[in-house]
Amino acid sequence: MAEQKNILITGGAGFIGSHVVRLFINQYPHYRIFNLDALTYAGNLENLKDLEGKPNYTFIKADITNQDKMHEVFSQHDITDVIHLAAESHVDRSIADPTAFIYTNVIGTVNLLNAARKQWEGNFDKHLFYHVSTDEVYGSLDDGGYFLESTSYDPQSPYSASKASSDHFVRAYANTYKLRTVISNCSNNYGPNQFPEKLIPLCIHNIKHNKPLPIYGKGENVRDWLYVVDHARAIDVVFHQGKDGETYNIGGFNEWKNIDIVRLLCKVMDKKLGRAEGSSEQLITYVKDRAGHDLRYAIDATKIMEELGWKPSLQFEEGLEKTVDWYLQNEEWLEHVTSGTYQDYYQKQYN
Repeated sequence: MAEQKNILITGGAGFIGSHVVRLFINQYPHYRIFNLDALTYAGNLENLKDLEGKPNYTFIKADITNQDKMHEVFSQHDITDVIHLAAESHVDRSIADPTAFIYTNVIGTVNLLNAARKQWEGNFDKHLFYHVSTDEVYGSLDDGGYFLESTSYDPQSPYSASKASSDHFVRAYANTYKLRTVISNCSNNYGPNQFPEKLIPLCIHNIKHNKPLPIYGKGENVRDWLYVVDHARAIDVVFHQGKDGETYNIGGFNEWKNIDIVRLLCKVMDKKLGRAEGSSEQLITYVKDRAGHDLRYAIDATKIMEELGWKPSLQFEEGLEKTVDWYLQNEEWLEHVTSGTYQDYYQKQYN
């Protein structure tokens, strides 16, 4: 008989989290999946319309900064495992309001660790706390080299500092209290359902509406990009096969300068919208660079590929075209997100 698990996935209404929830719901019908999300600006239950009514799916509206509520959730639903994705994640927002990132990313993570520790006390070996983090904790690279799991932390923004802190707390609880934990640090994700403050969906939306495409500095900053479904697959593999206490870097071996991605997007969008080639590039607008903008991130994902057998399924150009197609075919979703009306969905469905 398949092992019964009651898995709490935090941030499951967000971009990456919704893809993880969908994968686990469909792949493991014998697991009970509890999706906990505060439904702040980036949490959107419309991302999960197709899962409503599934017998192994429960949504919980709650904030991880509420310590008492986290203890209640663990006890009430007999949570056996955690996949923790809930986080404030936008660097620009962290520069404007660092304190919010400390509360959610640091205190929220510690609240979950404390609830897990209390719920699982005396039986830690049968439970797992999986913390999903970012490559930004490693700082910035120059032209050469890659981030390894052994790379020293050097966070450069309030966002990455808060994530680095949460990583340290997870490791500290594993060492001090003997919680079973794993951590993964992933590169930039792209794909369906991403909130349009991030580069790719922002540009898709702005190109479609002939609005300026704001590019920081000269657009020379380099990021490693991974299709979000491939990240969800990696999380599945790490959850089931990862070694206790280990860290796994997840990336696409797929580096692009920001300006080159935007130019490729313009080309794809011109083709899809029937516009003259090169016309959307006229929308590119260079703006003042972000404060403390890291030059380059690049993940070495050799460990997860060799030890756990995971690898990306899509080439970037193919993934980008699929992403563009999704946004063009889901105009209502994009309209709801950009207007804010998506936040009414919870009230209509659950109240």
